[in-house]
Order: sequence, then C-alpha cells, then structure tokens
Amino acid sequence: MRQPPVGAPVLGIESSCDETSAAVVSGGEVLGHVILSQDAHQRFGGVVPEIAARAHLRQLDAVVEATFSQAGIGPEDLAGVGVTAGPGLIGALLVGLNWAKGFAWARGLPLLGVHHMEAHLFANSLESREARPPFVALLVSGGHTLLLHAREWGRYELLGETRDDAAGEAFDKVARRLGLAYPGGPEIERVSRRGQPGRYTLPRPMLSGRDSPADPSFFDFSFSGLKTATALLAAELEAKADGEVEFEDRVPDLAAEFQQAVVDTLVGKVMRAVEWSGCGRVLLGGGVARNGVLRSRLASALESRGGELFAPSPRLAADNAAMVARLAEYRFSLGEQSGLDLNADPSLVFPGLVRRDPDLPGQGTSSGATCIPN
Repeated sequence: MRQPPVGAPVLGIESSCDETSAAVVSGGEVLGHVILSQDAHQRFGGVVPEIAARAHLRQLDAVVEATFSQAGIGPEDLAGVGVTAGPGLIGALLVGLNWAKGFAWARGLPLLGVHHMEAHLFANSLESREARPPFVALLVSGGHTLLLHAREWGRYELLGETRDDAAGEAFDKVARRLGLAYPGGPEIERVSRRGQPGRYTLPRPMLSGRDSPADPSFFDFSFSGLKTATALLAAELEAKADGEVEFEDRVPDLAAEFQQAVVDTLVGKVMRAVEWSGCGRVLLGGGVARNGVLRSRLASALESRGGELFAPSPRLAADNAAMVARLAEYRFSLGEQSGLDLNADPSLVFPGLVRRDPDLPGQGTSSGATCIPN
C-alpha cells in the first residue's frame, strides 16, 4: 500500500465499547466527526458486549456516511484509515476493525491499527497545539487508570496504574449501590451538587504521607477498598433510616464524599508525578476526564505550582474516532502501517510504554516555562 501524504485526510473508526464513531482528520484539524452513543445498556447497569457489537454492526455504515457528509469529502479523498485495534470488548473491536480492513482493501488505502489509550493522549492535541510532550498524563476511564510521563510521542514511562478497579468502574459500581443510573460518573457528579463532602468519612487509598518514590505503591492506585467502604457505609445508613431521614436523603452527601475521595486520590498522585518528574505540563484523558470537580481541582493544584493542565472537551474525553484518526495520522507520518492480518486484541500492549524503575530518581525534563524543577 502507498504511503499517505502528510496533511491528507485520514478516516478514523472507533468501536471499542459502546460508542460507534467515525471521524475525518486532516493536519490535526477535525473535518467531520460523528459519535453515536448506545443507550440500550442503561437498564442493565453496564455495557452488554453482545448488544454493543450488534449495535455497531447496524450503525457503522450510516455513521461513516454522515461523517463524510459533514467533512464535505468522499472516500476517494482519503489518504488512509486508522482504527482502534484494542484494548476493548473483543466483539465490539472486531466490528470496527473488520469494517476498516474491508474499506481500506477495497479502496487501496493504507491501514493502521492504534491503541485506544494512546489515542486518548492525542485527543488533547486536536484542541491545543501546545498539548505535546514533555508531559505527565493521567488516563482515567471505565477500564483503565494510568499515570504516565512522556518525554516525546511514542516514548512513555509508566509511573502508576490501578491495582484493581479503574476509577470509572468504581464510579459505576458505587452509583449502582446508591440507586443511581448508568453511567455512574455523570450521575454521581450530578447528585453530588446537592451534597457536601466531609459529612461522612471515606478513605483516600494509597496516599500515605510516609510513602516515597522508591515505594512501588507511590504512584499506583486502588479503588476496590474505597468502593467497599462506600458500600458498607451505605448499608449502615440504610439501617439507620427512619421516617424523618430516609437513605435517599443521605445519598447526595455520600456521593459527594465518594467523589471527593476519588478526586483527592487522583490529584494527589498526579502532583506526586509532577514533583518527581519536574514537569508541570499535565494531560488528562479518558471518560472520567469529563468530571468537572477533577478538572477544577487539578487545574488549581497545577496553577499553584506554575504548571498547566490540558483537558479535552467532554466530547473528546469520551471514546471517539477523532482521537483515533489523529493518532493514525501521526503514526502514518512515521511510515507505520498495518497489514490486513491485523487482529483485534482486548489486552493490546500500550506501544512504547516502559515501567518506571523505582530505584532511579526522577530525571526532570527541559520543557521550558511549564516544566518546573524538582
């Protein structure tokens, strides 16, 4: 297959979970972008993989057609096709991947499979040219919680990750326990506006002041214990319910405390990474990046240290094809392509990611005004 010219339109396809999305990106600019979110999963309290895959099958042709119409171009104008190859739900991934492979083959276009979480990093670059390495990145979604240090694109140091539940998963499960709808993150944020954190007490996991960067847990996350503590507190409050104060009346305060505990933990870990790396440029990505309390707290913490937060708009924080197309555009520029033997991988390894050696001190960076010394 031919090498796509720099700046020519790239089609992106995203189907890793329950969003069917297509986008056309050219030179880092979004020409057309359609995201179709599935609402059939709400009554189940979570995504049903078979339902998600079948919905992608029904919707993908129309989503791509609408994207071309929005972009004002046709398939003949494309230079290549990027598609999420993993991680994600295997059935959902296969729908998008096989569609992209067939489309690329029929049109004689270069194909590139990309990593879903790396694409979340590139979402920021669609809205700010300054969202580039070096940076510290917090990727938080329903399936992942990752803390990275990037000295350049494609070269990532894994500082910390969740040891059990991802932050988004904890939001969903706690919301269900509190009788709230799915997805849980937006529901907890909505209900928390009527509550006040601190009226109940929940733990801030793995934030001990005695930790040091030499400890493996210094940058890692754990939300399973927080989820359990919230469920136990909810059961205790239900048992205390009476005619004057019902459990439902306590939910806003409990939700607010849970949200605050998660945000305290995420912000605390990010600020540890900023201090360790010497870099105050922070990129936020993933579905939980839509949380307004997290964005506000993190921006404030960074501002007090002379740092800067890059956070995608809610549309680009969710799973979307624009970030896929942008990442594919970048990797095409490096001469990378995938063969038609490309397969979906629900556990796809993050490209260029190496784990931090806890015995080595932070190296700092030389990024200019927004990278601060240790």
